[in-house]
Amino acid sequence: MTADPSGIRRAGRGVRAHLFLLAGQRPGDSHAEALATAHRYGRAAEAAGFAGVWIAEHHFISYGVCPSAITFAAHLLGATRRIEVGTAACILSNRHPVALGEEAALLHELSGGRFRLGVGRGGPWVDLEVFGTGTERFTHGFHDSLELLARWLSGQPTVAGNDRFPFREVPVVPRPPHRLPVWVAATSTATVDLAARHGMPLLLGLHADLTEKVELLDRYTATAKAHGYDPASIDHASAHLAQVAETDAAAASVVSRGLPPLLAGTREYVRLDGEPAGNRDPAGYVEHLIAIHPVGTPGRCREAVARAAALPGVRHLLFMVEAGGGSEAGLTNIHRLATEVLELAPDDSRQQDPPTPTGRAGSSPSATATRYHAFHGNGYR
Repeated sequence: MTADPSGIRRAGRGVRAHLFLLAGQRPGDSHAEALATAHRYGRAAEAAGFAGVWIAEHHFISYGVCPSAITFAAHLLGATRRIEVGTAACILSNRHPVALGEEAALLHELSGGRFRLGVGRGGPWVDLEVFGTGTERFTHGFHDSLELLARWLSGQPTVAGNDRFPFREVPVVPRPPHRLPVWVAATSTATVDLAARHGMPLLLGLHADLTEKVELLDRYTATAKAHGYDPASIDHASAHLAQVAETDAAAASVVSRGLPPLLAGTREYVRLDGEPAGNRDPAGYVEHLIAIHPVGTPGRCREAVARAAALPGVRHLLFMVEAGGGSEAGLTNIHRLATEVLELAPDDSRQQDPPTPTGRAGSSPSATATRYHAFHGNGYR
C-alpha cells in the first residue's frame, strides 16, 4: 500500500512526504538508545503512511551517532516492506565512489528498488584525517567522485576510472537495471552547478528559507538545460523542520527547549584548520528555523507545507521531527504530522509478506549557508 496521494494534497500535486532522521544523542541517552529511537521512528513512518525515511550521516559527534547512513538504511529496509529509505547524506569525501556505488546497487536489488542514495561533500572535519582522504580530496575531489559514481550507477556493463581514481575497466556487479538517481546535498551555487551538470537532483537542507531554495532551484534549472537535461524530469528533495502542537507558541516552545541539546553536539566537530566549530548564536538559529518551517498548529503547518510543496521541481519533502525531545515526543509528532497536517493514509499492509527483490522496481518518479555549516557538517554544502 502506498500513501494516499490526496493525503499530500496540501503538499502539492506529486509531492511525497518523508521523514529526515538525525539519530542525535540527547543528554542522558546512550548511543544505542539514540540509534534505537531513530529506527523506531523509521518504522513508525511506514505505519503512518509516509513515503520514505532518509537518515543523516556524521562521524565522531553526538549531534548524529549514525556513522554509516547506508548501513542504517539497509537495516531499516529489512525491517519495512513499503517505504523508500534514503541517505541524507553519505559523505562522499570519505568514501571511494565505486565502493559506495556497489553498496547502493546492492541495496537497490535486495530492497526491490526502495533504496535512495543521497551524497554530500561533507565538511573540513577530522574525518578526512581519520579516513586518509585529506583536505585536497574535500576541496577538489567532489567533481571526480560524482562523475565516477554516476557512471557506476548508470547501468553500463563496465566502467573504468578517471584521473583521480585511475583503474582499468572492470565489470559492474551487481549491474543496475537502469540509471539510478543520486541526490546531491547542496547549499552553495558551485555544488548546485555541479549537480546540474550531471543531471543529479538536489537535496536542499534545513537552513535555507523558501526564497533561497527557489534561487538555487532556478539556477539548477538553467544549468541543467545548458547541459542537455530536462529539469522537469528531475525530482528534487527539500528538508524541513516540523513540530505540531495545539498553539503556535506551544510548538515554538517545544522546539526552543528540545533542539538546543541536539545542536550542542555540533560543538564537537574538529576542524582540520584549527578554527572553532559550532554556532555563536544558537538561540538565533533556532528562532530562524521556527520562523521558516512548519512549526505550530496543524493549520499553520499545513500552510507552511503547501508553500514548501510549491518549490519548483521539488517532489520530496523530508520532515525533521526530532526537535521536540524524547522518543515518545517524537512518535507523537510523527503521528500528528501524518494525521492532522498531511492526512496520510495509515499503512495496513504490514502483516503481508515482504516484497520479492527485483531489479525492475526502480526510482520514483551566503550568510545563511555559513550559519548552517556552523551547525551541520552532514554534507549540505
